[in-house]
Amino acid sequence: MFLTIAIILLILWLLGVFAFRITKGVIHLVLIIAIIALIVHFVRG
Repeated sequence: MFLTIAIILLILWLLGVFAFRITKGVIHLVLIIAIIALIVHFVRG
């Protein structure tokens, strides 16, 4: 489940950075959340 969330958030981050040029501080929060979700996925097994 966390892996799916991480992948979706990474895709949203890429779209935000390259397609929409949203405020960089806000879109980087999505990247941080995706990385945390990915770490939680691997830690929980």
